Amino acid sequence: MSDMVAENIAALQDEDWGIREDAAIALGQAGDSRAVRPLIVALRDSDHAVRTAATSALEYIGEPAVVELGVCLRDPELSVQEAAASVLSTIADDRVLDPLISALLSPDWVVRMHAVKAVHRLGDGKAASTLVLLLQDKVPAVRYEAVSALKNLGHASLPPLLESFKNSDWRVRLRATEALGELGMPGAIPRLLEVLTKDPDTAIRQDAARALGKIGDAQAIDPLIQASQDERLRTCVIEALGKIGDRRALPFLLSCVRTLNPGDYEGRVPVCEDDRYEHQLAPVEEAIRALAGLQAVEAIPVLINALQSTLVRKEAALALTAFGEGAISQLVERLREETDDNIRFHLKETLSSLSWHPNRVRL
Repeated sequence: MSDMVAENIAALQDEDWGIREDAAIALGQAGDSRAVRPLIVALRDSDHAVRTAATSALEYIGEPAVVELGVCLRDPELSVQEAAASVLSTIADDRVLDPLISALLSPDWVVRMHAVKAVHRLGDGKAASTLVLLLQDKVPAVRYEAVSALKNLGHASLPPLLESFKNSDWRVRLRATEALGELGMPGAIPRLLEVLTKDPDTAIRQDAARALGKIGDAQAIDPLIQASQDERLRTCVIEALGKIGDRRALPFLLSCVRTLNPGDYEGRVPVCEDDRYEHQLAPVEEAIRALAGLQAVEAIPVLINALQSTLVRKEAALALTAFGEGAISQLVERLREETDDNIRFHLKETLSSLSWHPNRVRL
């Protein structure tokens, strides 16, 4: 009786690349562990199609190939390392954790990316410190996978991330701040609050506010409101308060909208040419969006008054629609009293978006 596995292993040495490719495919389908080493040799084949078939075959074989592929992560040929890392990203187990952690620092970004995916799959906290280093990787795909892997590790990733804030390089601190926001762990809040107020870099303080918003814990509300005194942080702080969605921020958010004075903007150049808009108008727009998310009825009259300003009329009208039928009666009452045709137009537009029809009430 013929041994098809042995025959296909022999066929991997055939002069015809098509036969070698077919043999690699057949060996993968057979799933026999005897084919592991011959297929690893085929990863160096001169033909791309054969190398691809060998890579896929090793993935099909799975567990019996894991240890040999771990050895390949130290192969002198980067293409072999890439293929091995690619396969291990889907079949790795704890036996190859150490070689994978070493591969996280490979000079080849493809190897690093697949190694991160493999480590993500294993979920072992031993890799946390090295993954934190990859938050500074020059390749976005590697950084993205590193954040995902750290998120998968959960609390094991917190200590090395917090340690990153001792680094004098602002880029290290910035990436750590972004990662903590993605992880969403309340345990990071004390350090993020410290960063919010004390870090010398404005961009990092802004990202700390965003991260606190993503975590969504109400214990950050009062410190965030206090931090809003810094104009450079105000918009990010208001955005964070909107994401947290706690009514304790309501008085502050209402005051942000009430303080808008359209007359302050008369005679200014367009927004793209006047950076005062960024510091004064952007926080108001963000506060309007936050109020829409809070769904507090106290915000309805404030948002209706905001329709008077051409600067935020669009945002206020959109926010009012978020209240649904609860806003209709106050909008209709204002429509009865309003004489400015432009404001009446936006009142009607908002009511229309709430499925209100003017024939339902005489104006």
